[in-house]
Amino acid sequence: MTQSPEPANQDPVTPTRRDRLKPLELIGFSVVLGVFAGLVVLLTTRDLVLGAVFLGIGFIVSIMMVALVGLGGKPSQDDLDARKDLQQPDDKPNWH
Repeated sequence: MTQSPEPANQDPVTPTRRDRLKPLELIGFSVVLGVFAGLVVLLTTRDLVLGAVFLGIGFIVSIMMVALVGLGGKPSQDDLDARKDLQQPDDKPNWH
C-alpha cells in the first residue's frame, strides 16, 4: 500500500480582535435598525404590540440584508489562494 504524504505543517492563524468582533458589530447594527423601526412605529401609533412586531421585522430584514451584502463581496486574495489549495488533489502537484 502506498501512503499519502503527510500534510505540511502550517502555522495556525490567530484572528485579530477586529476579525473576532465583526459578527457582533453586524448583529449590533441590525439591532439598532430594528429598534429604530420599532420606535418609529411605537411613537407614531402608540401601540406597544405593533411597535414590538415592527422591531422584530426590522431586525430580521436588516440582518438578512447585511448577510446578503456580506456574501456578495469580492473575496480577498488570501481567500482565493486558500480555495485554490483546497481544490488541488494531494497526489498531483501540478494538475491544472
